[in-house]
Amino acid sequence: MNVLITGGASGLGLATAEAVEKEGWKALVVDVRAPDQRFEHVTADLADRAEAERAVRELAERAGGLDAVVTAAGIDACGRLEDVPADDWERVIKVNLLGTASVVRAALPYLKHTRGKVVTCASTLGLRPLSDASAYSASKFGVVGFTRGWPSRRAGRSG
Repeated sequence: MNVLITGGASGLGLATAEAVEKEGWKALVVDVRAPDQRFEHVTADLADRAEAERAVRELAERAGGLDAVVTAAGIDACGRLEDVPADDWERVIKVNLLGTASVVRAALPYLKHTRGKVVTCASTLGLRPLSDASAYSASKFGVVGFTRGWPSRRAGRSG
């Protein structure tokens, strides 16, 4: 089983990659930094749609397809809207929300072929925002909406 994991160089993504490996599956990591060398990986900035798409294609082709995707990549620029520079605030949205959508979109052709699954990682801040986490909360609200609104979530459908 080939599982693509975003953010697999650290944190939740790394823990996911390790769990995937422990199950005997193949962890395929996309991160802005190179992970532990035991994982097949491609470095990419998920704020850049073209890089995200390239990374997914490259790993899927190397591995012979995808069976699952876990979008664990995430960043934050702490602070209220008026306190966070616009470029930093927008980068959080690009990585956390748009990066998630770009990876899932790029993975769909492979997942449809294998009837694969997608796991998106949001946060409780995607349900109950904090003013001091304005960008992160907004991005994770978006991930929750993206996931809940995705028609493939209905029973009996995948990919």
